[in-house]
Amino acid sequence: MAISTSNVEVVKQSIVGKLQRYNGITVAEANPQQLYKAVASSVRDQIMQKWMISKENRKVAASKRLYYMSVEFLTGRALNCNMINLCTQEEYAQALEELGIDLHTILPEEPEPALGNGGLGRLAACFMDSLASLGVPAMGCTIRYEYGLFRQKMVDGQQVELPDTWLQNGNVWEIPSVDDTCSVEFNGRVEEFEEDGRKVFKLVDAYTIDAVPYDMPVIGYDNDCVNTLRTWSARSRERIDLAHFGEGEYLRAMEEIQMAEVISKVLYPEDRHYEGKMLRLKQHYFFVSATLQYAVKSFKETFGTNFDLLPDKAVFHINDTHPGLAIPELMRILIDQEGLSWEMAQRITQRCMAYTNHTVMEEALERWPVDMMRQTLPRIFMILEELNRRVCAELFKCYPDQWERVGHMAIIGYGQVHMANLCVALSYSVNGVSQLHGQILKDTIFHDFWQIDKSKFTAITNGITHRRWLVESNPALTSLITDTIGYGFVRDASELEKLLPYADDAAFRDEFEKVKMHNKRRLQKLIKVRQDIDIDTSFIFDTQAKRLHEYKRQMLNALHVQVLYNRIVDDPSFTMPPRLFLFGAKAAPGYWRAKLIIRYINALADLIDKHPRAKQMLKIVYIENYDVSTAEILMPASEISQQLSTAGKEASGTGNMKFMMNGAITLGTMDGANVEIYEQVGIDNIYIFGMRADTVEAMYRERNYNPMSIYETNFEIRKAMNQWIDGTLFPNEPLALQDLYQTLLVGDHGSMPDAYFLLKDFGSYSMANRRMMDDYEDREKWLRMAITNTAKSGFFSSDRTIREYNDRIWHIKPVV
Repeated sequence: MAISTSNVEVVKQSIVGKLQRYNGITVAEANPQQLYKAVASSVRDQIMQKWMISKENRKVAASKRLYYMSVEFLTGRALNCNMINLCTQEEYAQALEELGIDLHTILPEEPEPALGNGGLGRLAACFMDSLASLGVPAMGCTIRYEYGLFRQKMVDGQQVELPDTWLQNGNVWEIPSVDDTCSVEFNGRVEEFEEDGRKVFKLVDAYTIDAVPYDMPVIGYDNDCVNTLRTWSARSRERIDLAHFGEGEYLRAMEEIQMAEVISKVLYPEDRHYEGKMLRLKQHYFFVSATLQYAVKSFKETFGTNFDLLPDKAVFHINDTHPGLAIPELMRILIDQEGLSWEMAQRITQRCMAYTNHTVMEEALERWPVDMMRQTLPRIFMILEELNRRVCAELFKCYPDQWERVGHMAIIGYGQVHMANLCVALSYSVNGVSQLHGQILKDTIFHDFWQIDKSKFTAITNGITHRRWLVESNPALTSLITDTIGYGFVRDASELEKLLPYADDAAFRDEFEKVKMHNKRRLQKLIKVRQDIDIDTSFIFDTQAKRLHEYKRQMLNALHVQVLYNRIVDDPSFTMPPRLFLFGAKAAPGYWRAKLIIRYINALADLIDKHPRAKQMLKIVYIENYDVSTAEILMPASEISQQLSTAGKEASGTGNMKFMMNGAITLGTMDGANVEIYEQVGIDNIYIFGMRADTVEAMYRERNYNPMSIYETNFEIRKAMNQWIDGTLFPNEPLALQDLYQTLLVGDHGSMPDAYFLLKDFGSYSMANRRMMDDYEDREKWLRMAITNTAKSGFFSSDRTIREYNDRIWHIKPVV
């Protein structure tokens, strides 16, 4: 793309001017943080004009708008992505070069927004990019977490959680929209009275908190569309209690402020205790209430009080169950504030709400204690009770006298409010996030709902924004692709398929391999700088990077590495291609077994490093504080992508797509989107192992699995597991891993042993590893496979996903 000399000069003047106006310094005097802010502010100026035009165009078009509500948006850094979407990256790089600055030295100065944790938040961020690039009017809505989840640090091989102070230097991209501040009420009691012949409900003696919105622009690729990511910050109405302050009671004077503003402090506060669970409930209601209040206010400003039009002008997307309280909240606004009848409010609400389910894990299908809901949100609980009564009455028409079945489907039952049931019953659309997941929803957890209304259920496979996960993350591969097939794939990822014939081109394969080595060296440098660990780029880079959970089976990967270690130690003739195992994952602070698995992996890494022969063929690196920016370097460098979830447990996954797009080959189960990767690339370009989802389901149902028999008959497994409890890994604490040993062989307090079938799938996994290593040494074959994976990855662009959502669910006309 040609660079305009005049544009470069304008950029230079803008950067120099920012430094002079805001800091009173020259370019030569500026430190990296000041340079970053000057460049980001310059880019933001370009975005602001587009943002204003976008808002005006949508007003004129009176367009329908999507409110995408998610408790997480894991956005990653914005500067580089914004320059790519503005098509100004080369101009800024040139301008900075002429000022004596390398653009890539200032990009790491941008703090990464701590607004998410894992795949849920990253998917939401990818969706925002694609929505803007396709011109779909949308607002992402979440909480402005001051400290995010946590910053992970390893101390003696164990995870330690530190606050993520991402806002300490401000956020260049956010604009406080104080005019849209609204009030959110908790606790209190509901008074009921008659007014003009109708029942009126009023919450009194409530505790009121202000919700202050901060808006960040989300720009589309090479168009004039700018959407908004709105984050809500909690603020006390009382800034300070001067009476207590005057008496010298300084802490008490600030107490109310701290209690109010704790709502937007951290993502996923620990919920093992009552107070933490209540805080989560308050968080979820806080941001959906603020979002719904703003949405209704915006609707009225344009369309008045004809709320029959609301479903034609707004759709509220519930991204997993966390924002599910949007349903009773919209009911509350329409009934209590706008004076609509119950019947009309329910009809409108149900036509506005769409729900995406992201998990079949029982623990993640949110339930709230009835007493907590009644105390914290008394009016919302009243609405939930009436919704439950009406929903159950309809269910009994379909399932007469089937009390147990209807009880299972009820919104309120057995002392709990069931959020998934609420979302399914009161949304016009329910979707899974892969074809397998969509089928599992219909066959299992929502089967009875599906039997009543099959039309509302669908499955739309997740996607990733290739502009971040290929163009931004892997500039070397992007350059090779552009030189080979042109730049059209940036707008239309399906054009990547044009690379397929080049898998047979020896020269292209050579260049592809050089790109991979370049990216391995980038990761080598990052790990050295961050963790002072030396890695050898001649090793195979084999990666498992995802949230730490037992069903994702990081322990299966580690157990296999331990078996390889034992083979090397026990058999002097054993050899294998040198292999670096990279792990990246945070464990939830209260998930002690996940944290124990981290400790196990780090202990195994130390054991390998101490053995002179083993360390020549094996190495483990646990990447500390795995985040989006780290992933952008890790994924292009990886050659193997381990996707090991127990079949039927992973709804989709998107890391598998990112690795695939960057030429890594999947080693995985037939689970989630792995199934569709398999369908895209074919059996010869992926390594599949393990039981299928239907077999897993049958084993859960029959409960006749005996992992002890595998342990007793498989010498390698038995030896490795015995090392968990004989002091091999922890000489001074030999029983440190006893819990892992017991959970695989005898289970927890009567629960099923080896509940995620590590030992059952181990043999199949081990054989798949052997096939993969044999193929890796055939460089021509391996590179053909890698190129095929990149070429077939276009299907997994989130642009395709968003088109499907819009065609099937939202029905929003793009406005560009």
